[in-house]
Order: sequence, then structure tokens, then C-alpha cells
Amino acid sequence: MIYLADTANCEEIKDLINYYPIEGVTTNPSLLAHEGKPLSKIIPEILDCIGNRMIHIQTISETAEDILKEAKLYREVFSLTNNFYAKIPVTREGYRAIRMVKDSGMNVTATAIFTQQQAMMAANAGADFVAPYVNRLDNIVSHGIEVVSDIVESIKMYNLHTKVLAASFKNVDQVYRVCLTGCHSVTLSYEVLLALMSHPMTDKGVFDFEKDGCEFYDLKI
Repeated sequence: MIYLADTANCEEIKDLINYYPIEGVTTNPSLLAHEGKPLSKIIPEILDCIGNRMIHIQTISETAEDILKEAKLYREVFSLTNNFYAKIPVTREGYRAIRMVKDSGMNVTATAIFTQQQAMMAANAGADFVAPYVNRLDNIVSHGIEVVSDIVESIKMYNLHTKVLAASFKNVDQVYRVCLTGCHSVTLSYEVLLALMSHPMTDKGVFDFEKDGCEFYDLKI
């Protein structure tokens, strides 16, 4: 399982990288807007934090030609290499752009996916990752976990090389159930990542060990 941080907050990113095994960062226009910084300033800050880990930057252009130009611009301006994934929404122009961006030697994450067929079309277009939105589907009673499961099984059935990057989570239980589908990767908010990697019983167990052992662990560090 690949764990990514879905945030543009550098303090959160630094904290996560310092303690936990995340393999990169995903961004989108809403996350950038929340930080109140322009793309030209916040992406270099994120890159300073993550080193050679993956960065997924979403495009906002409307036509396939402009999406390609936008992806090339990011690659050039930020000196990005194979750790860069252009996030392309699965619109009519987006499907075409996926092929064009791949043909230009860049990685692609197809995003804003809500159905199995959208994911399959993006995979066939050449997307490296497809990103279904779990909680947003759950919010409209469309069973996000089942959609992820269907996508995973379809990719396996047709022997495609695309990986599933599940997104939009509100709690640890959603992440747990997505993992059981065989999903390849998840991108999670800072809060969900922290909740995922802790448990009150772990805290209690460690506290009890320290209390019981403090008198007997006599070798000082």
C-alpha cells in the first residue's frame, strides 16, 4: 500500500515525512486555495519538503492542448522529473489530454473519478493512477468502497498497469475497507493520517510498559 498526503500545508508535510512512511503528496486547486499562496510559491516549498518523493499537481486548463501546455510548464518551471504526476480530471478533453501528456513523457493521475467506467477509460488512455473519490460517493449513497473494489478488480481482470489511488476520506474505517479491496494506494488528509497511525490502546499499552519497567530498566541511555 502506498500512502500519500493530500495537503499543501508544508508544516503538515514536514511533520508527516519526519515520522511516517509517506511516499509523496497530492495537491488540488482547493488545497492550494486553502493555503492562500500562489502555485509558483507553494510548489517549490512542497518540493523542498518532499525531496524525490512523488508530487501530483492538478491541471485546471479546459482543452487537451492547454492541459498539455500546463503540464509541460510545471515540469519546466519546477524542474520536475519522474516524480511528477500531472493530475487530469476525467472530462471529455481530459481523456484526450491523458494520452497527449503520456506521449510527452510525463506521468498522469486521472482524477475526479466516480465510476468504474471512468477509471477504465482513463486506464486505457494511459493513466498511471486513477483516483476515485470515496467519501464524496458515500455522501450521495453511491458506495465509494464498492466502486473502488470494482475498479481494482477490473484492472486486475484486464491486466492493466494502472494503479488505483483512492482519495476523499473522512475516517479510518473508510481507509481500512478500501485496503481490503486490494487498492494500490491512498491519499489522505493530515488528520486522517494521524488517526490511521494511532490507537488509544497502543497509548495505554506503552504507558503501562513504562510504568512497570521504570524500576527495572537500569541501563541509562
